[in-house]
Amino acid sequence: MGRQWGPAMRAAEQAGCVVSASRAGQPEAGSWSCSGVILSRRPGLVLCHGGIFTPFLRAGSGALTAAGAAFLPGDSCGDDLRLHVQWGPTAASPAGRAERGRTGLCTPHCAGLEPSPPARPRGRPLRPPRPAELLLLLSCPAFRAHFARLFGGEAAEQWHFANAAPDDEVSEDEEEDQLRALGWFALLRVRPGHGEEAEERGPAVAVAPLGAVPKGAPLLACGSPFGAFCPDIFLNTLSRGVLSNSAGPLLLTDARCLPGTEGGGVFAARPAGALVALVAAPLCWKAREWVGLTLLCAAAPLLRAARAALGRLHPGATALAALLPPEMGAPWGLPLRDPGPPWATAAVLVECSTVWGSGVAVAPRLVVTCRHVAPREATRVLVRSTTPKSAMIWGHVVFATQETSPYDIAVVNLDEDLDGIPMPVPAEHFHEGEAVSVVGFGVFGQTCGPSVTTGILSAVVQVDDTPVMLQTTCAVHGGSSGGPLFSTGSGELLGIPVGLFHQKWIFRGRPGTEWLSSRAPPLRPRVSLVQIPGVDMAPLIRPR
Repeated sequence: MGRQWGPAMRAAEQAGCVVSASRAGQPEAGSWSCSGVILSRRPGLVLCHGGIFTPFLRAGSGALTAAGAAFLPGDSCGDDLRLHVQWGPTAASPAGRAERGRTGLCTPHCAGLEPSPPARPRGRPLRPPRPAELLLLLSCPAFRAHFARLFGGEAAEQWHFANAAPDDEVSEDEEEDQLRALGWFALLRVRPGHGEEAEERGPAVAVAPLGAVPKGAPLLACGSPFGAFCPDIFLNTLSRGVLSNSAGPLLLTDARCLPGTEGGGVFAARPAGALVALVAAPLCWKAREWVGLTLLCAAAPLLRAARAALGRLHPGATALAALLPPEMGAPWGLPLRDPGPPWATAAVLVECSTVWGSGVAVAPRLVVTCRHVAPREATRVLVRSTTPKSAMIWGHVVFATQETSPYDIAVVNLDEDLDGIPMPVPAEHFHEGEAVSVVGFGVFGQTCGPSVTTGILSAVVQVDDTPVMLQTTCAVHGGSSGGPLFSTGSGELLGIPVGLFHQKWIFRGRPGTEWLSSRAPPLRPRVSLVQIPGVDMAPLIRPR
């Protein structure tokens, strides 16, 4: 990783931990575990996911969905609950200082990334698990409200958040428990060890205010896949992505997370090392397909809820609440709300009868999309722009490729200008391995505006030495077709997504020439195909 990630990596690894829960005197019953974030070391305060506590709730998981339930006291769980927290050596401890001096691996200079400091070696010494007590279970009401709006109602049957594929055998009760606990977290107090307080010091966690990190901003997720299983290997595993979308405190990232990372921290590269959110659900499935996005709960409103709950449950807990990390303010010299990359505003929503998809504005009155979104010339379509301001403009299709064409392109002429949108600059050169971003209305349509996902340019397909198609690792979903693919570094428009590597699809490089065919199961959405509008279309999309 580049130097920009240094502060975020240090903050993530110093704050990351794993939490395990078990029943006293019943080792045969097994244990439950998840990831967590160390908020304070003296005294030890840890925030983790609440899903591991559902087996211990006296009133069952239904207590989490009771009307008006925003928090539960620690004694809502049975007396046989036993908690332990484990973390790695801190930078301030002797083990941490020794580890910093070890020789590690260095990221090579590739795809525009700068060399990073040596990575910490695996198999390093870990702190022994510390006993802990449950102070309270809490949720963010705004998160739950947005979750119900986006994933509830008629959409509920399509979405699946269990830590298993839809076809795996999971009992209905277990899946219901996971869904009820999805937006719940737990505040723990770690009991101090003997003679270790002096060396257990670490920097305070900085918390990013809600809305301070824009769509497309780089994020670093830190969690322990599979929880307490093999922490010497999996503890504080890092995954990089961006903020893909947001609805209040409900955030989505394309950073890859695995079961066990629930409760892990997600940190920003800018503001450097700030805690942005905690993982709520690492795996999301829609219509039985993995969508490649991780569901997050913003940290700032969650900590505000923790302070309020502590004040109501523990009248003398004012000092304890004061130890929770505050939100960062203006002294960082950053605007409270970053508008994000300007190229992302070129993405628009295209509606044609009952069909909708994405598009990209290439001129004030011209939008390029896919033919399968707007299939016929002279068809009336509605184009919606969400940034910098919301607008709805009618237009009609002036060009659409034939179904037999290897290209899937349509051009829409608008009745009015799209104001305030910087028009993208088409790329002239394509570099395999460069960082790229897809902006589209997949997954949520117009509900949350466009989503941003990132990856690299995996391959450039050429015919007669002319680039005709690109392959990327960006997560692309139904509804993203026709949206723009940008170079993350330069902001140049590279092409528009046309689809995913999908079973029973046949792609043709030239009319009548099959050049790729697959009937394999759909292991998507990490292989996406992008078309490059041909040079013969230039007269159509060139501003007049």
